[in-house]
Amino acid sequence: QVQLVESGGGLVQAGGSLRLSCAASGRTSSRYAVGWFRQAPGKEREFVTAITWSGGSTYYADSVKGRFTISRDNAKNTVYLQMNSLQLEDTAVYYCAADSLTSRGWYTSRYRYDYWGQGTQVTVSS
Repeated sequence: QVQLVESGGGLVQAGGSLRLSCAASGRTSSRYAVGWFRQAPGKEREFVTAITWSGGSTYYADSVKGRFTISRDNAKNTVYLQMNSLQLEDTAVYYCAADSLTSRGWYTSRYRYDYWGQGTQVTVSS
């Protein structure tokens, strides 16, 4: 089991920046990829970005490419999401998720991930 806790959300003006963190605990000796997803009110949960265990591969939704950066520090069991040039459309609850050794599917699919955090609210104002 892996427990995930997101932090760093908040209220920011359009054009501003935030950095989200996803701290893992539990069976962190296992190698796991991490994805970030977000869900706005009345909308489906959507993929934002993902990173493999080694950090050698990263994936981004087109809507955030060039603005968001995912990274990880395995020594700290933490994954980061740096969000720059935030737009009103980025307002959502942001969730991090971790896969497991038996996970299947694309890194961009929420169905790949077995463990989820509770989410952190990001609100972008005009």
